[in-house]
Amino acid sequence: MTAPWLAIAAKDLRLAFAGGQGPVQAVLLGLLLVFIFSLSAAPGEHFSPQQAMAIFWLCSSFAVVLIFSLLFRFEEENDTATALLLSPLPVQGLWLGKTLAGLALLALCQVFFFPAALVFLGLDPGGSLGGLALMALGVDLGLCILGGLIGAMGHGQGAKDALLTIIVFPLQVPLLLGGIRIGVGLMQGVPMADLGEWFGLVLAFDAVFSGAALFLFPHVFRGE
Repeated sequence: MTAPWLAIAAKDLRLAFAGGQGPVQAVLLGLLLVFIFSLSAAPGEHFSPQQAMAIFWLCSSFAVVLIFSLLFRFEEENDTATALLLSPLPVQGLWLGKTLAGLALLALCQVFFFPAALVFLGLDPGGSLGGLALMALGVDLGLCILGGLIGAMGHGQGAKDALLTIIVFPLQVPLLLGGIRIGVGLMQGVPMADLGEWFGLVLAFDAVFSGAALFLFPHVFRGE
């Protein structure tokens, strides 16, 4: 028997790809940002690792807003929010399912962002791909935990996208800073053990906002 939160994640992913659209809007916006920033460098000039990682995470940050706006729009368009709240599914399971679906869609977006950063920004991962993947998992998880909580706060609001943008970006700052510093350190050959404080910051962010989401989600996600 499929766990309820896995069923919610599968349902959202099916709806996201039902029209052949998926996270196309988020992917195109991220690629456009990478291309526009690449124009600011002189011909033959490469971005520093810090600049390239900052642009990569900026694209991911915007993608999170678009992804969770899409995921919570499904409940509005189909009038299913009240039905989900009345179902035997724990309300926290709804948050967990949407967080998992958002994590899958964000990872898919980054499959396009990373090669674009290699080509247009001169990003050089060297031999640190394993460490970068671990860093991306930790930071992506925090971005989606936060997106799932704030997306529920904007559910049913006419200015949902504006609310998401205003609240999400300031809260993401410590997580994005950790992602940038870890990425730069790994590309410069710094051992992962010496980046323990930044990994600790990312993991602490994930743990704190997971606890906050489990407590707050039932209070902020409402039916129609």
